[in-house]
Amino acid sequence: MYVIPAKWRDIMSHPTLPQRMARNVPTELLRSFVAIVEAGSMAQATETIFLTQSALSLQMKRLEDILQQKLFRRDGRKLALSPAGEELVAYARQLLALNDRIMHKLGHVSEPAPITIGLVQDFADTILPDVLAHFRLEHPRCRLTVRIGGSAELLEMFDRSRLDIVLCLGQHGDRLNTSQRIVGHDRMVWIGDPSVLDESELPLVLLEPPCRFREVALRALAKARREYRIVLETPHLPAMRAGIRSGLGATCRTRRFATSEGLSVLPKGILPDIPEIETILVQRNGLTDAAQDLAELLGQASADQ
Repeated sequence: MYVIPAKWRDIMSHPTLPQRMARNVPTELLRSFVAIVEAGSMAQATETIFLTQSALSLQMKRLEDILQQKLFRRDGRKLALSPAGEELVAYARQLLALNDRIMHKLGHVSEPAPITIGLVQDFADTILPDVLAHFRLEHPRCRLTVRIGGSAELLEMFDRSRLDIVLCLGQHGDRLNTSQRIVGHDRMVWIGDPSVLDESELPLVLLEPPCRFREVALRALAKARREYRIVLETPHLPAMRAGIRSGLGATCRTRRFATSEGLSVLPKGILPDIPEIETILVQRNGLTDAAQDLAELLGQASADQ
């Protein structure tokens, strides 16, 4: 149980408190002060509170200005506490303990834990804006971290506990574990300017591996013995999109992607058939209610249309 020191009780009960007592001592300054005392020096304290030594020095000067007391003195090359600094240590620890107790008991209500999600670019460009708009209405104070990447990259991050929710793409026959479920299907289509079909070697615009669409396209062309050449290769979807729009070549992607980007879908029957692709939702066990709501919104938005 926290007990107010007798010295403080006497001051607080005084009928005419001095006006200067209405000022507050910022807890971040007290936390830095205690860190310096416990570490033994400003240089060593930087390793625990992640501030530079110059920033700590400025904080201590501000604290001394607020209290109108010198808190440190030089003892040879060492920095020692002054009598006022010695007295402040106990008070600072008590105030910080009470502050931390308040934040532990009540702080989580107003500051929910951040939710980390990962999506392939196809969904970031299409369903994410509407999902975020709906989510904000129910959970206005939630903080989100969004990672855009390829399916393989996102699943690897999930396995390393760096993502709470992943919305990615898979192919029929992929083995799913208990954290994964299929929430939708989409048809892969060939995309590009129809003029590229007249070339003897099909010009291709592809993402760098690993990329599921690249694998599907090259495998289908090899199986059909259709000659091709790669004219543009990039790790970035915007660059691939620019290559398609400029008429450099063809690629394969989802019909959803082609529709959202206003890209031309090439006629069926000229290029080899390519299979449908599945939308996979991956979520961690024990998600908060807010994170569970977000996962459901993502699953609903990516369902078959």
